[in-house]
Amino acid sequence: MLVHSKAGRWAAWGVFLVLFLPLFALPLLVVVAASFATNWSGAFPSGPTTVHYASAVRGESLQALTTSLVTALVASLLALTFGTWAALSAAALKKHGKRTLDALFMLPVAVPSVVVGLAVLVAFSRPPLLLNGTSSIVILAHTILVTAFAYQSVSAAIVRLDPAYEQAAASLGARPAYVLWRVRLPLLLPSLNAAAGLCFALSMGELSATMMLYPPDWMPLPVRIFTATDRGSLYSGSAVAVVLMGTTLLVLLAVSRIRTKASYR
Repeated sequence: MLVHSKAGRWAAWGVFLVLFLPLFALPLLVVVAASFATNWSGAFPSGPTTVHYASAVRGESLQALTTSLVTALVASLLALTFGTWAALSAAALKKHGKRTLDALFMLPVAVPSVVVGLAVLVAFSRPPLLLNGTSSIVILAHTILVTAFAYQSVSAAIVRLDPAYEQAAASLGARPAYVLWRVRLPLLLPSLNAAAGLCFALSMGELSATMMLYPPDWMPLPVRIFTATDRGSLYSGSAVAVVLMGTTLLVLLAVSRIRTKASYR
């Protein structure tokens, strides 16, 4: 922390807690409290129960969680593959070409995700590539939305790479493909893991574009949360939301451990 006095550090922590608790922690705690409640007539919930969690981890909710996990995993892998390939290609381009590629990859982030969903729906609702009504169109939309983050993360890591490693490998006779697989990509591994975690978390929580595209047999968990709360099932929807948060955090924790091990290699 860039505060050298003891009083300054305490003041900085105090400001952090004052901002963090009401803006970030308190809303999440309210959702957790609501997931255990049967009614909320006063300042605090009442009628504690775990029945909402019993239904949140089975039946349609469990199927929706599986759908979200599959969608997020596939979309993250595709986004990481395409984003890394594009970032490596952009690093070899001149300044003007790199700026153009940056703008193209940031375009899906610059517009609302519902616009991206509509664009995918219009583009893939007619032959020759008819994806409307399939799970593939949801995965495609998620991939488009999160690829920009993978691209930016890997691009930033490439700029920080020390070219001496690649130059040393090339001077010893290593071919470009060998340098890429055995030198460059291993050095990028911590950033690749971080980008994968970010893409996974964003895909798990994506709702706007998904609402326009999902078929009845491929409903991700955020859509189920929305439909539950829209019908007035606030407490059961809160339980499903806690399951979504917990699952996402567990996967991110696993990715973080992998990234930590990769950093020490």
